[in-house]
Amino acid sequence: MDAAEISREAPQQAPGENTERVAPLVRTLSRGIYFWRDEARGPRRLRGLMAHQHVQRMFDTIAGTYDLQNRFLAARVDNHWRNMFVRYLRLNPGAVLGDLAVGTAEITIKACRRYPEIRVVGVDFSEGMLRMARRKIRARGLSPRVELRTGDLRELPIADESFDAVTISFGIRNIKERGKVLRECFRVMKPGGRLQIMEPSFPNAPILKGLYRYYFDHVMPLFGNWISGTDYAYSYLAETVYVFPSDEEFLREISAAGFARTSLVALTFGMAKIYRGWKPKGRP
Repeated sequence: MDAAEISREAPQQAPGENTERVAPLVRTLSRGIYFWRDEARGPRRLRGLMAHQHVQRMFDTIAGTYDLQNRFLAARVDNHWRNMFVRYLRLNPGAVLGDLAVGTAEITIKACRRYPEIRVVGVDFSEGMLRMARRKIRARGLSPRVELRTGDLRELPIADESFDAVTISFGIRNIKERGKVLRECFRVMKPGGRLQIMEPSFPNAPILKGLYRYYFDHVMPLFGNWISGTDYAYSYLAETVYVFPSDEEFLREISAAGFARTSLVALTFGMAKIYRGWKPKGRP
């Protein structure tokens, strides 16, 4: 059989022709297989955080399911963490709280409930997250006490010495320029004001730490990506915990921004940590 006969019996397909024919089925099956296969290989450690605009786009994408994902993936333990976080604020009547990286306003809502005479200004760079936050604020009748603004934490649209306290929960680890953010927190805070930042972390106990690392490497990315409908968001968010500085290093960064009396509170065996600092009185 010569080459001409082979060509007549088995005509070549154009590149991608068969792929187009089965694309809908392949995409449906391969998406589910991808999540398991890719995460089963193990984590791919981050070399650095994503660019600002990419992180913004990611949060816009996952905003609609963000609360559901957190409750499912954290088994509602995150609700306890937020309650403790707000309790440690100890705000006085009439205080103004700056809730930065406000997200879907979980901390804002809890703060308003615990301290009925405070006001809150929430700032976030994600319009998708702010849309969700506004719906929740209106539904709970908190609109007269809460103002939500679009803004970059590295250059806050806030006047100097506006807040009695500033909070960032599960947000600062996604920002490369932490020093800029911390200096902006210092600028917008009144002398004597309190800074509180909460981020997930790893337990100190070796057995718990190993189990939690496995969860971050395999379980959280697998189900988080599936629920969010992305193939990267929760893989990325899990990895940002690894690249966040140690407790000692981050407390030094807070001190370098001008804050005094820095301290750390560990929650649930260290699965989450609250970092605190105060702006000295009489300091410009």
